[in-house]
Amino acid sequence: MLRRMLLAAPLVLAGCSLERPYAERRQWPLVARRARVDQPRRGAPVLLVRGLRAGPGLDVRGLQTLQADGSIRTDFYEEWAAPPAEGVEEAVRGWLAASGLYSAVIASGSRVEADLVLEGELTGMWTIPATRQAHVAVGMTVLAQRPPVTRVVLQRRFTAEAPMAGTSAREAVEAQTAALAAVLAQVEAALRS
Repeated sequence: MLRRMLLAAPLVLAGCSLERPYAERRQWPLVARRARVDQPRRGAPVLLVRGLRAGPGLDVRGLQTLQADGSIRTDFYEEWAAPPAEGVEEAVRGWLAASGLYSAVIASGSRVEADLVLEGELTGMWTIPATRQAHVAVGMTVLAQRPPVTRVVLQRRFTAEAPMAGTSAREAVEAQTAALAAVLAQVEAALRS
């Protein structure tokens, strides 16, 4: 009897399907643009934006959520199109180029000689479902390069929160992008003063 059951088991199991539907990953661009493009004044300095570092745990592309217990959950199927620090670096460069503060905003590797150097670290970028907010934090240092002296012009941590309309990935991305735009507006204001 046991032998018949063991022989019949593969036939019975063949009728069961344990397959899950395929879930495709979605990639979201990180785009925060200044509302208006201002023209630089004549003789404005050149700004070099060096690569922004990713803080601990922020080198992954998956959207991150700060849980009620203080842990971070990273979504596997919803992710940024590029690593977040690279996306923020590109947003910083584009925002400051549109600010009119600089005659040029360049990246590392450019042959143009820079008057100022901006470097920094992305230290926070996640949503907080308990408060329905997105959080972005970036540490920035700006150096004036006038040989033989290099001096610190600005060193500060910028943070911003933005409300989330809901809990979907699209709403998380929109809120994080809005929080990043608020951080970039703070950076611009600090550089203007």
